[in-house]
Amino acid sequence: MDESWDIRRSGPADAAHRALLLPGGMCTTEFYADLMAEPGPAAAGVALVAVTLPGFGRTPPPEDLDLENYARLMGEFAAAEGCDLVVGHSLGANVALEMVAGGHFSGPLVLLSPTFSRADEATFLTIMDQVGRLPALGPMAWSAMMKAMPTLMKHELPPARADALAADLANNDPEFCRRLVHRYYAYLDRYPSLVPRLSECGVPAWVVRGDHDEIGLRDVERRALHLIPGVTLVTVPEAGHLLLVEQPARVADVVVEAARSAS
Repeated sequence: MDESWDIRRSGPADAAHRALLLPGGMCTTEFYADLMAEPGPAAAGVALVAVTLPGFGRTPPPEDLDLENYARLMGEFAAAEGCDLVVGHSLGANVALEMVAGGHFSGPLVLLSPTFSRADEATFLTIMDQVGRLPALGPMAWSAMMKAMPTLMKHELPPARADALAADLANNDPEFCRRLVHRYYAYLDRYPSLVPRLSECGVPAWVVRGDHDEIGLRDVERRALHLIPGVTLVTVPEAGHLLLVEQPARVADVVVEAARSAS
């Protein structure tokens, strides 16, 4: 673990369970502040440790940006912190899945709005990856997007938190984001569907999505998820892709339920 990592902790020091929280792409631990303020986990003996994926929020990035390497790094961090549960949002959910699939973690998972295939991913991100590969246009396009991020995202964020979260999204290095997103799509190309990869993990997993999530879930993927022993699908009402800040209490309930399965 690098001392420059962005880490946030809550809950009792002698907690029976400890959950590692991984934010999504371009997000920092600030996106878990609302969840970490919920009283449910601490009352149930669950401590929470959130860490920004290195590189986001202008933290120092690793040399290797492959998701498999992020899974290794987070697996080492989880072991050092004594975590027996991993909660990941969006890109962080894919890292969490890969932690178990790659043999870096063996506990239960809570996957908040993961992407199971390239076809499920947001259209704008796919376009940004394609444009980002153009030598002249790519860097300029990513710089422009990061400058526009606060305006683009504010309407999707809870009003009381919109300014802080939009500023958090804007505080990213465009060049790092361009390179990381390209490696992320290369990861999705290596695994055309991640549902079988989750099935092979053999750990209890909660796949949690808002009822109007912008990330897709194809019918064939949904049916396959229902058939995996130990996988629970949860739909959170009145929530989109950012369900962890829109409905933190409901997400906290799922975290507590998953922690109990780690006993």
